[in-house]
Amino acid sequence: MSDALVAVIAFVCTFGGALLGILLHTRLPDHHRDADSKDVVKLVMGLIATISALVLGLLISSARSAYDAQDTEVQQLGMHLVQLDRVLTTLGPKGSEPRELLRKLVAADLARTWPADGARGSDVPTAETKWHAEMLFDQVANLTPTTGAERFSQSRALQLLTTMGETRRLLLEQAHGSLSWPFFVVLVFWLSVLFIGFGLFARFNVTVVVALFLGAISVAGAIFLILEMDRPYSGLMQVSSLPIRSALAVIGR
Repeated sequence: MSDALVAVIAFVCTFGGALLGILLHTRLPDHHRDADSKDVVKLVMGLIATISALVLGLLISSARSAYDAQDTEVQQLGMHLVQLDRVLTTLGPKGSEPRELLRKLVAADLARTWPADGARGSDVPTAETKWHAEMLFDQVANLTPTTGAERFSQSRALQLLTTMGETRRLLLEQAHGSLSWPFFVVLVFWLSVLFIGFGLFARFNVTVVVALFLGAISVAGAIFLILEMDRPYSGLMQVSSLPIRSALAVIGR
């Protein structure tokens, strides 16, 4: 289900709930609309509003933190790719084949995660990509350095490959998102009940409808932002591929 569709559903539930509340206002008996009844409903609505606001704030903060963490990891991965290429360069002809394989591996990852045609990227590496990654590590591990400098370069290259492998695995795990759909359903239910309460004691007029409409749009927008940041490799708020593209531009040159 797309992020935009979820946001639209949230908007329909909240704004529809508000209109339902306004409709119920005209159907309630007079003794259900007295001051005591209004006070009780307002207390309950205040409780639900507090819970909903806290949950929305925590979700936005959590999604933003996860998004920033993955953006930082992509930048670190780009930096390590450039470092690895420079280290392999110091190995001379021995590092030519690993550098070429590294370039192919990065290009494949880039095309899979950030497709040029704007399609949704995939967070699952292909069997060929996995095989190339293993081959690259084996090629570097099987080099035969003849000097102390070459041995240091080989050791550093293996270290960088291990670090990048861990970062890539972490990015793959984080790309799946961490939001619980049952939790989201409960949140939308709370918000719908809250908007029913907003409309329950409101008279139908343009000002009230516009205010409720803007409130529903704001809630739907918040949910859309949360979902977008929870899926950083698709949608409107993608993690920038610039660090990886910049690294690819210098690898093998």
